[in-house]
Amino acid sequence: MTAKLPQPLTDYFAAKNRHDIDAMLVPFSPDATVRDEGETRQGSAAIRDWMEATTSKYRVTVEVVDATVNGDTWRIAGIVSGNFPGSPATLHYNFTLADGRITRLEIGA
Repeated sequence: MTAKLPQPLTDYFAAKNRHDIDAMLVPFSPDATVRDEGETRQGSAAIRDWMEATTSKYRVTVEVVDATVNGDTWRIAGIVSGNFPGSPATLHYNFTLADGRITRLEIGA
């Protein structure tokens, strides 16, 4: 069963689908960590750089198809469509939340 997403995740995916970098960054804590494509970025400036680069390169949209929660950790399955080989593809977004903010995001297959 798919859990109802908390507001930070709802806001993140809505902004991601609009390609709105400023709004995508809002739900993240200032010292958050993102791991994607084998690289780790930490802090708002590094995460913004990652968002700008991947949004420009891939122009993805995400349709959330499943969400599970274990404490403060969320695992989201999304159908990701964009400018990349194999599109659309199902990716998993693993979020950790604290104090109503995203503190960690790891994206993988």
